[in-house]
Amino acid sequence: MAATQTVPQVVPSRNLPAEIVEPRHGVVTLFGYGIRIQVERGHLVLKDGIGSQRREGRFSRIENNLKRLVVIGSDGAVSLAALRWLADRDAAFVMLDRIGSVLATTGPVRPSDARLRRAQALANESGIALQIARELISRKLIGQELVLREKLHDLIGADEVKQARISLTTAPTIALIRQWEAKAALAYWFAWRSIPINFPQRDLPRVPDHWRMFGTRKSPITGSPRLAVNPPNAMLNYLYALLESESRLALAALGLDPGIGVIHVDTPSRDSFACDLMEAARPQVDGYVLDWITSEPLRREWFFEQRDGNCRLMASIAVRLSETMPMWGWAVAPVAEWISRVLWSTLKKPARQVYPATRLTQSRRREASGGSSIQPIGAITRPLRICRTCGVALKSGDSYCAACGVNFSREGLIKAARLGRIATHTPKAEALRGATQRRQAAARKAWKPSEKPEWLTEKVYREKIMPRLAQIMVPTISSVLAVSEPYATTIRKGKCIPHPRHWLTLSGIVDVGNGSV
Repeated sequence: MAATQTVPQVVPSRNLPAEIVEPRHGVVTLFGYGIRIQVERGHLVLKDGIGSQRREGRFSRIENNLKRLVVIGSDGAVSLAALRWLADRDAAFVMLDRIGSVLATTGPVRPSDARLRRAQALANESGIALQIARELISRKLIGQELVLREKLHDLIGADEVKQARISLTTAPTIALIRQWEAKAALAYWFAWRSIPINFPQRDLPRVPDHWRMFGTRKSPITGSPRLAVNPPNAMLNYLYALLESESRLALAALGLDPGIGVIHVDTPSRDSFACDLMEAARPQVDGYVLDWITSEPLRREWFFEQRDGNCRLMASIAVRLSETMPMWGWAVAPVAEWISRVLWSTLKKPARQVYPATRLTQSRRREASGGSSIQPIGAITRPLRICRTCGVALKSGDSYCAACGVNFSREGLIKAARLGRIATHTPKAEALRGATQRRQAAARKAWKPSEKPEWLTEKVYREKIMPRLAQIMVPTISSVLAVSEPYATTIRKGKCIPHPRHWLTLSGIVDVGNGSV
């Protein structure tokens, strides 16, 4: 039996030109095999791709918009000079995998204060840890309540999350805060279970049944959110990895230790404090994915199901999701600076040092220059719009491509015609139509041919009146003759000749009289 083709094969060609790598929203994502990140003559040179489909990028130190360099995979090399080049340009390097794990993160080197990190390490003894945990989880539950109330319209679940948020304000321990958080999570993710996942009609025969519903956040493979088994959960895991990397960069930029957490316990190979910080911004990630899956279909080729059922992201969708990194950086920046201020308040310091530097939002710099302290909102990455039938990429505002739009319009017209026929044969419609026919019949019976002027013949109507009706609006004809607009349209186009009793009225609105004959 022939093997099923799952990956399109490309015929190797040495003359195939390489695609140019350009940043989108300040993010460049590299994937594939043989990834190369190096510096040549002062330029950052990037190379990636799969097989003969290669991509290349070349960036100078001046006039480039590179803020994040994301690498998906582990096959390739990055030079020390390239890392230094990125640090000099205040750009971050992030290495991820497609299952939602952060493998490495490096960012610009910032001056730090050891006293701030010591205050962080002693947060449990000073009582600041409880304050930070309560604030982070409170922000998270406020966001979850908004998602339930405004996007999912689940008022019962929103009330349960609200009750949990109110209860954690008086929780005396971090352990009890975790319990209220878990209780809110049950109500929150329960509301997601029945959300349908749409795919283009052409992809439906190849889509597994369990991919067509959001289901639960727990994977049957691991019993936890890791190793998701359907596309929306895989997208959430990957976006959470991006959010975690942004949280690490934010904490490091403020001189804090991403590893010493307050909510998440100390675990080897995990930055617990970064995981704490990202809790406040998780609902924003959830809302982004929810808007995507409820407004746009997902393509089957964006995802790959492994033999154990784990759903992995393909490079095409992973690159698109990586472009959202600036959004999550803006989301965690003010929260990270708030944590820095709270820890700073426990230090003994000179009176002139009131607050630590706001390196992420630059709010103090704007206040000093007379501007607003509110952080400006950057560009928002929109979900990719694709045709609901064949899945090709579309321009903003369209729902179908040009080819599929013809069939969709035809089907829509047929459906509208069918509904129209049904609507015109209801008892109410029949009664209205009967009343109109009786009224018109009475008007025809009451009209006398002697009322029509002798000069107003059918020939005059055809040659003088009918051509000039094209300049009269349909509503005007309908109102002066007391007929329906569809009938007035046929009169205006000359498709029918109205009853002779209407000729005199029509001659008046087109200025045709006995003297103009």
